Amino acid sequence: MTGLGVGSDNPVTSRELERLAALRRYRVLDTPPDGAFDRITSLAARLFDVPVSIVSLVDQDRIWFKSRYGVDAEQVPRSPGLCASAILHGKPYVLPDTTLDPTALTNPLVAGEAGFRFYAAAPLTTREGHNLGTLCVLDYRPRQIGPKETELLSELAAVVMDEMELRLSAIRTVLRAEQEQRQAQALATTLQASLMPPRLPVIRGLSLASAYRPAGPEAVGGDFYDVFPLGDGKWAFVVGDVCGKGPRAAAATAAARYAVRADAVHETEPVEVLRRVNQGLMIEFADDPLSSEGMARFCTLCLAVLTLEGGVWTVDAASGGHPAPRIVGADGRCRSLPVKGTALGLFQEATFEGAAERLHDGDTVVMFTDGFPEARRRETGLLLEESGFDRLLSDGMHRSAETMAGDLVSLFDTGHLVQSDDAALLVIGVADR
Repeated sequence: MTGLGVGSDNPVTSRELERLAALRRYRVLDTPPDGAFDRITSLAARLFDVPVSIVSLVDQDRIWFKSRYGVDAEQVPRSPGLCASAILHGKPYVLPDTTLDPTALTNPLVAGEAGFRFYAAAPLTTREGHNLGTLCVLDYRPRQIGPKETELLSELAAVVMDEMELRLSAIRTVLRAEQEQRQAQALATTLQASLMPPRLPVIRGLSLASAYRPAGPEAVGGDFYDVFPLGDGKWAFVVGDVCGKGPRAAAATAAARYAVRADAVHETEPVEVLRRVNQGLMIEFADDPLSSEGMARFCTLCLAVLTLEGGVWTVDAASGGHPAPRIVGADGRCRSLPVKGTALGLFQEATFEGAAERLHDGDTVVMFTDGFPEARRRETGLLLEESGFDRLLSDGMHRSAETMAGDLVSLFDTGHLVQSDDAALLVIGVADR
């Protein structure tokens, strides 16, 4: 089927370029059949008692049929033809007998023996006045239609445009949601990055690595880590997890992180630092609306102070409701520092028990949040748990801190572990000086 087009000598005006741009905004060209449009062409054919009805869209060099009743073709060349001529009128275009119209006679579908003798079309007009195509009805014999039928054809064309507007609105909604999602993800990434040190320091005698893996791309989690000097050969290493997600959790995370930094300046004993931080968070969380509404706000935190003295590193650690640091020896054995304590920000009289240990060359200290032990093994669906995490650490013997951290996080990327919460860790390797 060919010929429902416009003459090839039709100039491409700026108005035509605007019309083509409007057509593309609707993203309807070359889309699959749609029941809503098919019902309209079927209804039009029955109402006008014609064998053919088409919803046509006039593209740059073709006329594409969004819906067709009574014909098999999906598209025809734009030149020469009827539909492209029809959109130039801006109102219903009716040819009672196409053989009496000199322009229509150039169309093969009219000139042939079985050609169309009747053509009526109403333009598909946008709110801006662009005619994108037509709703047309065709017959193989001449016929007349009156003003009421012409008005009915225009109303059906308006229904077609309503459907197209609904789809355009849906497209814009989806695009806006995608843009908001990208913006939210970028904001979350920026905000989360602000809760971590921009880079780990270089410490002679230690190799450091860190990793953070959010549970979702948009939510700002409460997990954080930090490394900062205390003077006199001492370094503080912190890993924490604030209850909740989103901006409030980010604010609480910042409060916890900087509370540790501030209190460690005055008191370097980890247990005493946690006591001070707990008092500060009790005040901070008491002013939080979520706390006043009965929703607990708290933080788990582990602080380890590594001290270099006489060429030997020692670790002194304390925990407030947080997983204890692990020490992986050069022989591959993984042991836990015996620290425990109450989560911070819940009770005025929180208790903490610290532990200290001498480190040897080849030892690796691993501090982590519960996103690792609370991950599930994909093959079994069972929790990894801390015992399973310890086995993973033992498997990492003789690896650098950076390699160990990368390998642990890659377990999520490769699908071996299914993540349910944010996961953060610090890996501290003791090297020969």
